[in-house]
Amino acid sequence: MKEFFGKYKHAWILSYGLVYLTWFFYLERTVTKGYHVIHVRLDDYIPFEEIFIIPYLLWFAYVAAAVLYLFFTNKEEYYRLCIYLFSGMTISLIICTFYHNGTDFRPVLDPEQNIFTRLVSRLYVADTPTNVFPSIHVYNSICTHVAVSRSDGLKKYPVIQWSSFVLMVLICMATVFLKQHSVVDVLGGCIMAYILYYVVYGYGYGFERKKASPKILG
Repeated sequence: MKEFFGKYKHAWILSYGLVYLTWFFYLERTVTKGYHVIHVRLDDYIPFEEIFIIPYLLWFAYVAAAVLYLFFTNKEEYYRLCIYLFSGMTISLIICTFYHNGTDFRPVLDPEQNIFTRLVSRLYVADTPTNVFPSIHVYNSICTHVAVSRSDGLKKYPVIQWSSFVLMVLICMATVFLKQHSVVDVLGGCIMAYILYYVVYGYGYGFERKKASPKILG
């Protein structure tokens, strides 16, 4: 164990997960009423499709797999993905802390209709319709695909690159087809991913990669 942590000291940044989960569940318990409902007309034209629970749940494995792959193969890319993910997740928590928000369009489900409605019903119980803007599912999916598409080790596998893109799109679609998010939340996640991309990977990144890793990455 000592040898493992000596070799993989960069695991320290994953401790952010404890901070995020503590903060997130605090908001889930406290933001229960009096929040601003995010709902636009376009949301009403999007049908509920329980089959999208599959890509929605695959999000957990998708993000984790990318982080673990880079953790063991490329420390610099791993750090950049973590910083990309965690900075947006923190901004989302700050937004939800001061701007209490939620949705109001979850359908009434029959859990016994099929296995997919059963899974969605459990999702609805575990995850309240609050703290939805911007969508972390959307944001993290975009971050993950960016990391996969930029990965030196994965560029030679076009199947993985395209599969990542398709899964990212399906996950983003799932957030609205499962009525977990408004299209406004999706747009917010996309905008945040676009802006923070230039903070994490932006100007001068090509030149930086030719040099030794920055001290923070060492």
